[in-house]
Amino acid sequence: MASVCLYLHVHQPWRIRKYPIFDIGQNHDYFDEQKNKEILQRVVKKSYLPTNNILLDIIDTTDGRFNVSFSLTGTLLDQLEKYAPEAIFSFQQLVDSGHVELISETYFHSLAYLYSKDEFKCQVELHKKKLKELFNYEPKIFRNTELMFSNQMAKDIQDLDYKAMLAEGVDDVLQWQSPNFIYQAKSANKIKLLLRNYQLSDDISFRFSTHGWKDWPLTPDKFANWINSVNGSGEIVNLFMDYETFGEHQWEETGIFDFLNKFPYLILSHPDNNFKTPSQVIDTYQARGVLDNEKTTAWADTERDMSAWLGNDMQKKAAQQLYGLENDVKASADEKLIEDWRKLQTSDHFYYMCTKWFADGDV
Repeated sequence: MASVCLYLHVHQPWRIRKYPIFDIGQNHDYFDEQKNKEILQRVVKKSYLPTNNILLDIIDTTDGRFNVSFSLTGTLLDQLEKYAPEAIFSFQQLVDSGHVELISETYFHSLAYLYSKDEFKCQVELHKKKLKELFNYEPKIFRNTELMFSNQMAKDIQDLDYKAMLAEGVDDVLQWQSPNFIYQAKSANKIKLLLRNYQLSDDISFRFSTHGWKDWPLTPDKFANWINSVNGSGEIVNLFMDYETFGEHQWEETGIFDFLNKFPYLILSHPDNNFKTPSQVIDTYQARGVLDNEKTTAWADTERDMSAWLGNDMQKKAAQQLYGLENDVKASADEKLIEDWRKLQTSDHFYYMCTKWFADGDV
């Protein structure tokens, strides 16, 4: 049997405006309101709403055999409430179907875990509160920003009473093992690990429209056959990707919506296949091994570490300075100041400062 776990990460940052040095100490408006609105509304129209409609239709026509999971960052939900409330309603319809699981994470899609455990826990609680408010939902599964994972992190997430954690299927960590099974971390014997099958995930999210790719075009039949081939050599296929894959990163003209409309049915046509949420996966399968990962891994680049966000002196200094303000910012009790400080923690801002080159910037 091959259970497909389709997890979709939905996120938009608060983009920073052009901020001249003359504004320092004079103007505390750091974010580009107009650009945030324009980008958000474009992505909602091109990606979120049409993809939500497709998934709702698949759920309705498969008699409960199709299940999907989302993580919706707090920064995204705030912008949807402000600029596109129809998208909030659309996601609520999906959750209300009973075939969608929502995943917990940091509210501001931040790197707080690496710098401040207190701030990290605050943001996790803020995110849980937001999911309860908008969806009446209490998450049981956790994913840290950029699928960060380490031994100690798994222990800390276990201590927060989560049942499982999502992570990248890093070859150096897995060694001879396959990402198509459940694992445990060396440091945490209760929490389970679901590892992204980066090969099959990236085939959709990055290579789908790449004409130079040896397997182009990626047809629904071809992809379903790849999933079917896991039967006998794995129990789950974790397809983890950004939601913007559908309609934004891969435009409608590439055929991505037609692909999404067809491949779940082809996978389900095999009697041994199904689609499960992370909670359903861990309720069905046992952990098949223990992973030992002392370093922090992530889901970006060929290196699959934190160097895309914290690889150069500029990024490291910015992060150290930002998190170094924590005590003073919180002591101010100024809600606007604290919110701005947290918006600046979003990992995208550090990624924009990345200077990696050649293969380091590849998938």
